This record gives sequence, structure tokens and C-alpha cells, in this order.
Amino acid sequence: MESATKTIAHEIGGVQIDALRFGLHGVKSDIVEAHPLQSSYESGKRREEEMKRKVLASTYGSALTLKMDLDRQILSSFQRPQGPIPSSMLGLEAFTGSLDHIGVEDYLNDPRDSEVFLPVDMHHGMEVRLGLSKGPVCPTFY
Repeated sequence: MESATKTIAHEIGGVQIDALRFGLHGVKSDIVEAHPLQSSYESGKRREEEMKRKVLASTYGSALTLKMDLDRQILSSFQRPQGPIPSSMLGLEAFTGSLDHIGVEDYLNDPRDSEVFLPVDMHHGMEVRLGLSKGPVCPTFY
């Protein structure tokens, strides 16, 4: 006699493609790399940070660079839950010195102010943060 209870396999934390939440999966984003200027900018930024770390380590010792890494980890971990008020990360921006730099988001409109911006699903955002679900926290545009 067969078992009266049947279970449905549910994969928690595995790769789940939810077309209703995130839209259809596009192959182009997997194939196409970042713009060449973007990749060179990021590599230059990484190289500059490594040089700064080496200079600080040779000048003040390796303990300072370790303390700076710990401070960066602590300041980057403070985040608000997903919702109408975004995390500002002001401490991390002050620590890294990015408060002095004017980026594209400073003189162009914030994408969250767009008319086609979809509101955040707070339940799914917490599931992603806790590792119960995969995927982006929210689809940002139609």
C-alpha cells in the first residue's frame, strides 16, 4: 500500500527562476560583458585602492590596514530593510571618501523617483536577505 502522505520537494536557497516576480530570463545579460570603459574604470579604482593600502601598510604597519578592513566591513553591514527609505550608507561613504565625488546619480534623477519604478516587495526582500530565496530583491523597472 502506498503512503497516504505525499510531499512536494521544495528547494530552499537553490536557484529559482520566478518569471512572475522577475520577468522572463534574458540570455543577453549572461553573454554581454560590461562596457569597456566601465571595466577599465573599475580595474583602475581597484588598482588605486591597492596602491593606497600598500603605502599605508609600509608607512604605518599592517595593523592599520587590517583595522581599516574591519571598519569597512562593519560600516557596509548597516542597512535598512528594503522599503521606501533606501540605505544611505553615510558612514561608509565618509570612510571611503566618496562623499567628495559627484557621481551620475547626483546630477541626474534618482531611479527610484521614476514613474516606471515598481515598489519593493518587502517580504521577498527579507527572504533574499535571509537566504531563503534567490534573485534580485525587486524588479526595478517594467
